[in-house]
Order: sequence, then structure tokens, then C-alpha cells
Amino acid sequence: MFALDRALAQDIVDRAMAILPYNVNVMDYLGIIIGSGDAGRLSTRHEGAQEVLATCQVVEIDALAASRLGGVRPGVNLPLMLDHQLIGVLGITGDPEQVRVYGELVKMTAEMLMEQRRQQADRQWRRQRGEELLARLLWGDCPDSLVDEARHLGLQPQQPRQAVLMRLSEPLDMSHPLVMRLSSRYPQSWCLLREPTLLYWCRAVERERSQERSHERTPERGYDDAHLLEQATAQGWPILRIATAEAATSLPALRQACAATLDLLDYASHIRPAQRLLHLQDLRLPVLFWRHRHDWLAQDIAGSIMRLHEHPQLVETLDRWFEHSGESQVCAEALGIHRNSLRYRLEKIAELTGCNPYRSDDLLRLYLGRHVTPGLCK
Repeated sequence: MFALDRALAQDIVDRAMAILPYNVNVMDYLGIIIGSGDAGRLSTRHEGAQEVLATCQVVEIDALAASRLGGVRPGVNLPLMLDHQLIGVLGITGDPEQVRVYGELVKMTAEMLMEQRRQQADRQWRRQRGEELLARLLWGDCPDSLVDEARHLGLQPQQPRQAVLMRLSEPLDMSHPLVMRLSSRYPQSWCLLREPTLLYWCRAVERERSQERSHERTPERGYDDAHLLEQATAQGWPILRIATAEAATSLPALRQACAATLDLLDYASHIRPAQRLLHLQDLRLPVLFWRHRHDWLAQDIAGSIMRLHEHPQLVETLDRWFEHSGESQVCAEALGIHRNSLRYRLEKIAELTGCNPYRSDDLLRLYLGRHVTPGLCK
């Protein structure tokens, strides 16, 4: 239930007295004066207000009646209503014959201010509750009751969304222009700040687009992310890098996409620190290995590739070998060398690493090691 507080009561008083040549009082649901043009009357009990609270009727008090009541002066006292509920009392001090004409006008203004404040409080509550629900929807156990509540709040948990994570160079709040831009660019998107330099943007997408195959990322979406980085630079928004995943059609899938995209940001900070825009579908295998890089089974994978640390020419050769799927002639042309020179380099790589680039399992070891070794990759 909405309750009058002192700040709102005094705001009502100040607005009314800026126009009226009379003192105005606002009383709470107990008849205590919580707003007044006469500071000496604050926190005192108003017997006229108590009568209004008891009858829900306008109570006029003339000089004779005022002399019989405690803490009361002549005037008009009116009930303040909100959603057909009695919230408090408005009093205008003066001869009832003179101030009566102002009563309904000031009462209407006061009730409009209360309704405005109630709506602001409701919006703030819905925003705070929405952020709490988003945190549960994306990271915690989320019972069906919370999903239903999110639906009632208009969060549309069934909407397909794309996880877009942004690493920030400094903390910001939900009123920052960057957050406002993201929220308005794609209606029904979710924005949530974490850590506090990590911004989750779960971008709403059309269901048809969310069902596209993962390698069919649209140029429009990729351009939008690149444009956002350009705009961030121009506006001074603190975006270090952006990582995206494919669209998810369910909450469990969206949670997994957010977790994987967080791994992608961590991977990029160590392996690709100069790259500001990353797409999970381009780096799914390296990120998967990065997530499990401390596992005992994975610990010797990076060791082989590290032996090429002092041989940048061999590293470049290996990159072109990966890029051209082991096609010798195309790879040699890309490097500007003869096929025999390429064969020599590949043999040297095999000698140094113990992994033969012509063998599938060894090539996979080299590929994974190449993409998870800090200081060796671009």
C-alpha cells in the first residue's frame, strides 16, 4: 500500500503555498502533521485530521470549534485519496469561508502528485525486481514460479535472445547512455551489469533468425556490433571488447551461451588482447579447450607448440597451413614459397614439436596449442 512520506508531504505543501496566501498542512494516516508551512507544527497531532480519517469526509473548523480542539486552527481539512483508499489529510489554515474555494483544487493537485510518486515507486520496484529476476534467470536455479513472475513483469523469458557480453574499462550504472542505447536499439532486450565491469546484453532476436544455422551469421548483425564499437570510441563509452554467441531459443540454452561467452572474453584477454570483437562461432573449439586447459589431460597440449616460440616463420607457416586446410600448393602460394620449402618447414615443425602436421591427431594438438598459448597467437 502506498504511504505518504515527509518528503512528498512537504513537496505538496511547498507547491500549494507557492500559489496560496495560506498555510497548508499534510497529515498522515495517523493524523500526524508531516508537512507544513509552519515548522513548529510538524510532528504534532491534528484532531481535525483524525475526524477526517474517521469519517472520510471534509471537515471544516471555524474559530469556535478550533478553540475546543487541541492542536487545531480554523481551516478546511480534506481526505487525500489514492485508488479509492484514504491515504492522509490535507489542511488549509484560515477562515473556512475564505479557503473553502481552494480546497478541492489543492486536493486534486496533491492526489496527482501522490499518483505520480506511486508510479515512480512502482517503476523503480519493477526495475529492481526485474534485475533480481534476470540474475536468477541467467545464473541461478530458476523455478517455474520465477519464470512466471518474469513473464508477468513483461520480461518475456520465452523470447529468443543472443548473448552479447561486454568487458568495460570502468564501472557504470544502468542510467549510462551505453545501457540506454542498448535497451532502446533492440526492444525486449535484457541488460545487466556484473562484477562490476561486465555488461550482459541479451539481445532479443526474431524467432526465425534464431533458427538460422550458426555459421550463417548475418552481415547486418556483425556490422551492428562493429558500429557499436565505433560509436563507443566516438562517445567515450568504456567498452574494451565485445563477445557474442549464437542466438538461444530457451533459457537453459541462453545460460550456457552466457557462460561460454564469458569464457570467450577470458580467452581473448589472454590470447587475443588486441581483438575487440569476437564471435563464439569462430572460436568455439579453442574456447572449449581454453575452458578445460587446466585439466590433467590437457596440460601437455600447449607444451608442444611452445617450442616454436623462437621461430616466428614456422608459426606463420603453421597458421597458413591451418587456414588452407593442409592444401600444399595453395598454402605455399600464400606464403610466397615453393612447395619444397613448405615441406621443409613442416618437417622442421614436426622435429621441434614432436607433432606431424600431416597427421590429423597431431594437427589437432598443434591447432589447439596454437590458439591457447599466450604470447604466441595474434
